[in-house]
Amino acid sequence: MMLEKNFTPAADGFHMPGEYEPHDGCIIVWPQRPGSWSFGAVAACEAFTAVIKAIAASEKVYVICGAKHFAVAQEYLAGVANVELLAMETDDSWARDIGPTFVVRDGAQGRELRGVNWRFNAWGGEVDGLYPDYEQDDAFAEKFAEHYGAALYDAVPFVLEGGSIHCDGDGTALVTEACLLSAGRNPDLSKEQIEQKLKTYLGVEKVLWIPRGIYNDETNEHVDNVCAFIRPGEVVLAWTDNEADPQYALSKASLDALEQLTDAKGRKIIVHKLPVPAVPVCITEDEVAGFDFVEGEDMREAGERLAASYVNFYFSNDSVVVPAFGGENAASDALAAEILAKLCPERKVVQIPARAILTGGGNIHCITQQIPKGVCLSLIHISEPTRRSYIS
Repeated sequence: MMLEKNFTPAADGFHMPGEYEPHDGCIIVWPQRPGSWSFGAVAACEAFTAVIKAIAASEKVYVICGAKHFAVAQEYLAGVANVELLAMETDDSWARDIGPTFVVRDGAQGRELRGVNWRFNAWGGEVDGLYPDYEQDDAFAEKFAEHYGAALYDAVPFVLEGGSIHCDGDGTALVTEACLLSAGRNPDLSKEQIEQKLKTYLGVEKVLWIPRGIYNDETNEHVDNVCAFIRPGEVVLAWTDNEADPQYALSKASLDALEQLTDAKGRKIIVHKLPVPAVPVCITEDEVAGFDFVEGEDMREAGERLAASYVNFYFSNDSVVVPAFGGENAASDALAAEILAKLCPERKVVQIPARAILTGGGNIHCITQQIPKGVCLSLIHISEPTRRSYIS
């Protein structure tokens, strides 16, 4: 059910919580698109299953799957506790970007949960979108919210993906200029107007803009691949000390920006450097041969550097679920795990071999969308003057 547009999360007292706050669950969409998941998605299915198992150890996982691959998903997930498999059609598997962004409000009946629906245009629409058929992805947030029983605020036609925002749950949002100011998102809006949209629909008081993301990130450099809150006032930033690496200039520009910023509560931002893999992760000829691209879809090329980053992790209720790249980057994997274990001592660090997810175009944070702990109150429980009609 879509709430009327004249009601917004900020006006109703809702805000996006930090991802490290308690969850009721997680959304994951099963891999099936041939242009994203090579060789019938066999390796991707194994990687997704490992992520699902790691998260399901401490929170429920809602696995979304189209009819054609439903039986395959059932087979992989047989016997895995705390998982609900739902039949819904999507165009691809990036739950972070197509799912609802959940917002919460504390009240007399506890923490209330609602969702936000953004316009999804495959990371750029006709300008530089990655595939031309994204109608089912664009419709997914509303479908899931209806299943879950969450009222949904409609931010359409504002284009946004969940991976392009990070919130600290304490009044601050973090974004990259490279993504949110890209020509394929909201070209008719100024930076100030985009910032106001974020404040309105995320319930934040301040937006921190950093200039760049991860080198060669085809999402126009989503923030979730380069910088993430680990608690209010503290972030991890993807980093390299190698000045010859093209990532260095990007990370240095964002570090310089962060060192000049304060959050909504006036705190200076504490930055923890999280090194990128020491050896660039590039797609091979064998991997490229396994894709089946449609006309108008962005194609992979052999030797292309992939946007590998350890910042692309997921906070489950008891763990930090982190990608591992293996091979020449085994030492980098271990260093990332060590750093995150020190920064998040209250959680386990669980590393998942994630190359098969990376070759699809993203990583663990990209394929997950947390559902914060909260109650979906029915319409009769919404107090005046917020009684409203719904648009089906």
